[in-house]
Amino acid sequence: MKDRKHLVVSAIKEGTVIDHIPAQDLFKVISILGLDHIETYITFGTNLESKKLKKKAIIKVSEVFFRQEDINRIALVAPEAKLNIIKDYEVVEKMIVEVPDQIIGIAKCVNPMCITNKENVTTKFYVVNKKEVSLKCHYCEKMTDQNNLDIV
Repeated sequence: MKDRKHLVVSAIKEGTVIDHIPAQDLFKVISILGLDHIETYITFGTNLESKKLKKKAIIKVSEVFFRQEDINRIALVAPEAKLNIIKDYEVVEKMIVEVPDQIIGIAKCVNPMCITNKENVTTKFYVVNKKEVSLKCHYCEKMTDQNNLDIV
């Protein structure tokens, strides 16, 4: 019988675990949440096996609990992600990230002629497809998909 070796990642006492991120989108999630600039303990893994995604990523962030606006950002990049809220080393809440019906102020319109790119106007999009995120700009009606989103 072969001896199996396991790499054990430390549990976090307080914080958030973001699971079921598509592996190719891990660094997008890190960037849009500004995790590359925080000083608390962060662990991430990528290209992990997943029945649903084939390859997934996971992020553990100590001492950070995300606002709804941040959760909406995650939803735009990883619409099937799951968040686990950890307190005193225990999962106290599980939530599935959900793409809202409208996206306000967190994505940029891809149309360079859109008023939101010319004047100080808050962006607003209607979500056309939640599974493979696609948005329609409220102002210019330009459609954009998950691959072309510029999240601010």
